[in-house]
Amino acid sequence: MHHKLPEDISQDQIFVYPGEDERLLVQFRYSKERHKKIKTIEGRIWHPSIKCWSIPHTKDALEALTTRFENMQVHLKFLQPKEHAIAPSLTIGLMQKLSEELHIRGYRAKTRKAYLGHVKRFFLTCNKHPEATDAADIRTYISQMMKRGTSHSYINQFVSALRFLFRYVIVKPDIIGRLPRPKPESKLPDILSKQEVFRLLDAVKNQKHRAILLLTYSAGLRVGEVVRLRLEDIDIGRRLIHIRQGKGRKDRYTMLSEIAFLSVQAYIKTYQPQTWLFPGAKPGRHLHERSVQKVFDQAHEKSQISKKISMHSLRHSFATHLLERGTDLRYIQELLGHASPKTTQIYTKVTNRDISKIQSPLDALMNEMDKGKRNSQQNADRDEC
Repeated sequence: MHHKLPEDISQDQIFVYPGEDERLLVQFRYSKERHKKIKTIEGRIWHPSIKCWSIPHTKDALEALTTRFENMQVHLKFLQPKEHAIAPSLTIGLMQKLSEELHIRGYRAKTRKAYLGHVKRFFLTCNKHPEATDAADIRTYISQMMKRGTSHSYINQFVSALRFLFRYVIVKPDIIGRLPRPKPESKLPDILSKQEVFRLLDAVKNQKHRAILLLTYSAGLRVGEVVRLRLEDIDIGRRLIHIRQGKGRKDRYTMLSEIAFLSVQAYIKTYQPQTWLFPGAKPGRHLHERSVQKVFDQAHEKSQISKKISMHSLRHSFATHLLERGTDLRYIQELLGHASPKTTQIYTKVTNRDISKIQSPLDALMNEMDKGKRNSQQNADRDEC
């Protein structure tokens, strides 16, 4: 329920301003008492898409709001449309339409959340009605992000969110074709050596946590894939793992390591999961991705590995280590579930399989100089004899 509010909303203020469909939007800094009070007002609604409450725009609802908060040492501030804490364009209807359209078109919850966040932040900054927004507004916003040093991948995701908005929700084709995208950054992932992977895994003693990390590295899984594994996805007979609806909503099979399987088998015997292989704290839910990342971070700290790595580094290391052992790139592509071989080819840039065979010119130079000195010394010794 905690949500970020504009800086000008103090602890003793409650902002009230017109919304859509004869409703008033109510915004305040979160507290248990205020949350409890507003829930007593008949007809109140919480809108998660804009993280704001609304009440009916009626005399009874306004009186109820005033009465509930009159003894709480807070100031009710009624704003005109131009003073909205949330931009006028950021209406409940717009965000709901966007959310519904994303859902209908099969976008994952994580992507829907990201797109909604991008659209919300843009209109809060732009403070213009969507119908009045043009390509110049978006270019200015992108320019500001570039000046702040925002990553190109983040900006590209913002552009994708705006393209979706203006293509399917607010149909403005003149904007869609003119949205600029920054040039993709070419970054190489940090790869763990085999010794570092061993140190990292050895730092995890909890049976469940160890099974998660072993499966992730041994099969090159994404964190979202490992937490969503079900018991039936472990094909013991064929020594395979069935990844259902991975990135891009694609199924695939990947390898089941013997050592990882033994660890998982021991974990299942102890914990006896029912549906999800790694259930979370809430009944019927799988373990959250953030929980797994925390497990990894603790292992990272304990192993004292200096590299800046994340849970995804295990997937990168899996692919690189296979390539260094001579595994064909096409097989690695299938195991990772990459749609394009270009994505997999990045690992050819971080493997030391071929690079390690090339001698640096500095080493060659020094070796030649040392060899020359030794020959000269040997000749001098023979002359003395």
